[in-house]
Amino acid sequence: MNKTISLACGNGGEENNELISKVFYKAFKNEILEKSEDAAIIHGGALAFSTDSFTVSPLFFAGADIGKLAVCGTCNDLAMMGAQPKYLTCSVIIEEGFETRELERIVRSMKQELEINGAIVVSGDTKVVPRGSVDKIFINTSGIGEVLRKGISSNNISEDDLILVNRDIGCHGATIFAAREGIEMNSPLKSDCESLFPQVKALLDAEIKITAMRDATRGGVSAVLNEWAKQSNICIEIEEEKIPVSDEVNGICEMLGFEAAALANEGTFVLAVKKGDADRAIEILKTFENCSKATIIGKVTDAHLKKVILNSSWGTKRFLDTPSGELLPRIC
Repeated sequence: MNKTISLACGNGGEENNELISKVFYKAFKNEILEKSEDAAIIHGGALAFSTDSFTVSPLFFAGADIGKLAVCGTCNDLAMMGAQPKYLTCSVIIEEGFETRELERIVRSMKQELEINGAIVVSGDTKVVPRGSVDKIFINTSGIGEVLRKGISSNNISEDDLILVNRDIGCHGATIFAAREGIEMNSPLKSDCESLFPQVKALLDAEIKITAMRDATRGGVSAVLNEWAKQSNICIEIEEEKIPVSDEVNGICEMLGFEAAALANEGTFVLAVKKGDADRAIEILKTFENCSKATIIGKVTDAHLKKVILNSSWGTKRFLDTPSGELLPRIC
């Protein structure tokens, strides 16, 4: 560990993992926390519990804003454990001088997204701090959900599973970067931010055999796959040409040297599904408006345990490592 905290420590990649494991996990060690899931499974497996903080810049961007992001982020973490979001708390730190009409706009976005999830805010806290103490507004949301399907866990992935994504990747990270840097684009590029519970509910209702799910937020698909490989002691092999990436995201990646698999998402999730149900899962996902590019991107093997292998269309292979260094700060 470095002696000081850098922006890279919050990127969802290698430095972030090191900070969590060597500081927080070391201090708070317990069997629930050590499972490293998107949400803690508590109360005998009946409830899921999660929390997240949001500091995105800019606050308003194509496709969403910090309010929508705050509700989607926590509700999606619950959904990834097979849980229906029920109750949220909302804590807000507001900088002195922040415009009331912008706060009202943010709260309206939160209300709309809560309705999609069938959840309500039941408690909260508000702090106003002197100008310059925070960057406009920070939001924390915590949530409790009712587990509809027990046993979904990223610690149980095996060679019986295939790896799927529900849509094209990297839209949120690319959108935030373009907005922050003032890059004008004549394209429909916008954040993928949306609530994932409706998609998850459709899969559960169809009794799809889901082993694991995780939304690919900070660190992107690359971070998720590497975490899964380590947690389940497996190798995940991904077909590069099968990873759905839009032309707009590809363009930003080529222009700025990013890797799409490392870009943040807020409405994209990765699934490990039993082989016999994978095609049916794709069919169900494609019934949703933004999931036309849902696809199987890889499989589980024992080639290099705890590693992710990227197979290129040219027949070459390389390790797809956990992102490191400063990626796109303030993306969520």
